[in-house]
Amino acid sequence: MPKFRALLIDDEEELVSTLVERLGYRDIESDYALNGQEALHKMTENHYDVVVLDLKLPGMDGLEVLRRINQAYPNIPVLLITGHGSPASEINNKPDGAYDYLAKPINLEDLITHMQHAIQHN
Repeated sequence: MPKFRALLIDDEEELVSTLVERLGYRDIESDYALNGQEALHKMTENHYDVVVLDLKLPGMDGLEVLRRINQAYPNIPVLLITGHGSPASEINNKPDGAYDYLAKPINLEDLITHMQHAIQHN
């Protein structure tokens, strides 16, 4: 699959900065945002092929960010990530506009596979 660009949105800076660095080692360009407003701003300035979005964000929650991304960028798939111990019902009932869920802790190879599938099937 050709290279792609990803935006990772999570308020855990250590997590997303590490993921961005590790994705870069695999020649996958990525950026991160620590909240919804920052993410939406980055999306106006850059092209992304896929978004990885945490549901729990300060200020604007992940569902609102998802809604706004789907409205402004309907062709960009969004993968949701959810924290430790999230109920199975949360993972099995993904909101409209979400391609899929991933649970933390995030396995890098699983993340890459899910991003590739989302881009190919969108």
